Amino acid sequence: MPDSVGLCAVTARMAGASMNLFSTPVGTMANKVPEVTVIFWIIKIMSTTVGETGADYLAVRVGLGTALTAAIMGALLIVMLGLQLHARRYEPWIYWTTVVLVSIVGTQITDVLTDSLGVSLYASTCAFAVALALAFAIWFAVERTLSIHTIFTTRREVFYWAAVLLTFALGTAAGDLATEALGLGFGFGVVVFGGLIAAVAFTYASGVDAVLTFWLAYILTRPLGASLGDLLSQAKDYGGFGLGTVTTSLAFLSVIVVLVGYATFAPRTVPASEAG
Repeated sequence: MPDSVGLCAVTARMAGASMNLFSTPVGTMANKVPEVTVIFWIIKIMSTTVGETGADYLAVRVGLGTALTAAIMGALLIVMLGLQLHARRYEPWIYWTTVVLVSIVGTQITDVLTDSLGVSLYASTCAFAVALALAFAIWFAVERTLSIHTIFTTRREVFYWAAVLLTFALGTAAGDLATEALGLGFGFGVVVFGGLIAAVAFTYASGVDAVLTFWLAYILTRPLGASLGDLLSQAKDYGGFGLGTVTTSLAFLSVIVVLVGYATFAPRTVPASEAG
């Protein structure tokens, strides 16, 4: 019991510090978000898969349950967000560790609503869509841009991470709605969401606004990664390949570590534009 109280106190202090960072004017810093490249999208999709399989492993296989898993991962996320907000420039290992934790927490938020509170996937998908739209609207009203290439103040970064968390929660709910509630299946889900991302890429190549197409693709990678994770990890009787959550999570985490290592030590390039 004392340990739980201590954890809650530390979490509350860190949350308060984050709010102070949000409200206190700060000087500009180097952009805190990586350039959008092929490696960016590979790590993003794999992190969403790890979020799906990792959350399932901790909640089911380890036996922590949905609520406890969400609490532990939420505390770790607050710690990593503190490091991310404190950094003065993009640090690959901090940024991508935060993304993986956001993926797990976003998954758990939807799972808590569905499994513990009985909220339908239709309702949660609509609620998260509205919440994300409001987050974008407030962000744009305050900053006049949603470009990820202008995340060089703490306030903009707080808006960015709030939007990212909501994209993961929305993507989880929408993915579960499509593959489970609507019965599309994991394989078909991979095809559908992969096709939608391809369509967004085509519209971007056709000259549609880069910021809009980036965020559309970013949202869609969550249900794609979740469907891919379920397809690989779930038993063959349920339409999966039967690799299990441990094998799938470790395989994808290994690739993420290699790519993040490359991003850390590779020569840094200056973004050519503020697209996306």
